[in-house]
Amino acid sequence: MALTSPRRSALSDQVITELRNQITSGAWPVGSRIPTEPELVEQLGVARNTVREAVRALAHNGLLDIRQGSGTYVVATSELAGVMQRRFADADDRHIAELRSTLESSAARLAAERRTARDLRLLDTLLARREEAWAAGDAERFVTADATLHLAVVSASHNDVMVTLYADLGHLLRDRLRTDVGAELRPENHMDHARLVTAIRAGDGEAAGAEAASHALHCLVERA
Repeated sequence: MALTSPRRSALSDQVITELRNQITSGAWPVGSRIPTEPELVEQLGVARNTVREAVRALAHNGLLDIRQGSGTYVVATSELAGVMQRRFADADDRHIAELRSTLESSAARLAAERRTARDLRLLDTLLARREEAWAAGDAERFVTADATLHLAVVSASHNDVMVTLYADLGHLLRDRLRTDVGAELRPENHMDHARLVTAIRAGDGEAAGAEAASHALHCLVERA
């Protein structure tokens, strides 16, 4: 990750770009703690003040969260995701559920038309991983597996704009799902996603859309 002959006048911008690349590439995933300030100074070969300035800039843009006494954590993968996280953190639960239902329903319909063999293999793998997490009773693992499966459904739509928008909303949606699930998995909260994957495989857009639409709204009913 060392910088190559950084120009002094653009040094701060180069460090910001490098740190952003670590986030957007997945090297530092959402929820992870980034290297400490001394570690970044050593890795990048720049002054402590330059690293501090870059970290603060990315925190201001919503990609990082500086937690005193704990470290700095990745909270979003793009500036837009960070803006959405802040803008909609206190949004009405029904409005978030309706947005998720609309996006996922439309994406599932398109996925039924456009899915590839690779998409189907991935959906099968992620569905199995979701069920394994539920069976293990691991709430956090289940939240991650469920969110990953839903993103894969949206990705199978092969609509790049829709996929990007959904990914930017991902952290916000995971937070709501984490609230819905709670610290302990309860049988009455389990939703069968096998029907959704089956409908996509069968090319049944109506069934896939209906299944996807019902999931987010079901969570809202359970919360009420």
